[in-house]
Amino acid sequence: MRDRASAIQSLRGRFAGRLLLPGEAGYDETRTIWNRAIDRRPALIARCAGTADVVAALRFAREHDLLVSVKGGGHNVTGNAVCDGGLMIDLSPMKGARVDPGRAVATAEPGLTWKDLDTATQAHGLVTTGGIISSTGVAGLTLGGGHGWLMRKHGLACDNLAAVEMVTADGEVVRAGPDENPELFWGVRGGGGNFGIVTAFDFRLHPLGTILAGLLLYPLSRGRDVLELFREIAPTAPDELTLGALITTWFDGQAVIALAVCWSGAMEHAERVVAPFRRLGAPILDTVRPTTYAELQTMFDATNPPGNWYYKTGYLEGAKVQEDALIDVLLAHTDFPSPSPLSRLYVEHLGGAMGRVPPDATAFVHRQAPFDLIVIAGGFRPEETEKNVRWARETSAAMRPFMSGAAYVNYLGADAGLDLVRAAYGPAWERLVALKDRWDPENVFRLNQNIRPSRSRSGPDGKTAS
Repeated sequence: MRDRASAIQSLRGRFAGRLLLPGEAGYDETRTIWNRAIDRRPALIARCAGTADVVAALRFAREHDLLVSVKGGGHNVTGNAVCDGGLMIDLSPMKGARVDPGRAVATAEPGLTWKDLDTATQAHGLVTTGGIISSTGVAGLTLGGGHGWLMRKHGLACDNLAAVEMVTADGEVVRAGPDENPELFWGVRGGGGNFGIVTAFDFRLHPLGTILAGLLLYPLSRGRDVLELFREIAPTAPDELTLGALITTWFDGQAVIALAVCWSGAMEHAERVVAPFRRLGAPILDTVRPTTYAELQTMFDATNPPGNWYYKTGYLEGAKVQEDALIDVLLAHTDFPSPSPLSRLYVEHLGGAMGRVPPDATAFVHRQAPFDLIVIAGGFRPEETEKNVRWARETSAAMRPFMSGAAYVNYLGADAGLDLVRAAYGPAWERLVALKDRWDPENVFRLNQNIRPSRSRSGPDGKTAS
């Protein structure tokens, strides 16, 4: 311990950010993540000020055989951002954003949320695909693929990457892009944080001004009408239209179904596009109006506060989406207003530009799925964990006959086993394993939806041994 303390003191001398030990000011605040169901205590937290700090922290962890976790700037459902007894590399202080409007490129550091980056790019009338909640972290969402409001028009977040800067397991800084380490660049676009710590993302940007967006809210008794129209219109919708179907509890305790609408095309066509939904009849609430992309990104923020969260997810099978039984089963499991006020079912509208990218162009391979279903138990008290988790699992299991078996890696819960993780990476798995063998053969970066190196086996603590 004396040697460890001396080594930490030495690290402090060359560390620009802050090193936090248990009991020091800021330690508990920093180790606490968005998903409050996760309560872990690292032996040391390194709050990095820049790439050099990331290198120093990672090399320290390797020298002292410490488990490594990496925290970005936003949500973390699985809790992989924080470890027990190891070194937590905290990137959240790294919030630099540089926008080059002439080249339509933004360089983002990994501590940014999408609100941070959208604020920087929208100042120039530019955007890139970035999730559906403004407090989501740029890094985690992008590395796992990056569903978002603009994915049907401009592709996933990872499809808009031009290059990355990364610190490898050996503590070296490399660039990856189409012409430099192209196989690594393939892997980071969907393969998560398995290959290193990305310290800078270069995003391609697109012009975007006023959009039409908001919610059309109906009582859940209209659920069948809403879902039938949703699945009728969504498959042939123009790329500029992204929809979502949300079943949840409204603020007054009423069970509701909502249509989320984002039209990013020419405004003169906007009302014509949403007219079929307005013909459903008078909603409880209609917030669909001309607005900005940055404001749209905040639409679900109030319903995603820090708290206890649990997710189940899967892509819906294209051939089964039109079966009436799908709607029957979905509505049969809307046990609202329980188990908790923030619990919900959300059906994401996919396709468009993201579906036209060749499936082997990036490590994100699930390009043809028409919809994604997320079963979310959220905002519950700790003593209600069991019943909330049970509801999410039972609902997901009931929907399994309509699912493809694949899943979006960013929505996997903390209890996702190897089989589900492997299914999430799909046909890219073997290629990803080969990339892991090349860049992280000792599985230093294993607190993630892990791609295990082929030459290693997993130990009881998740570590690998030859």
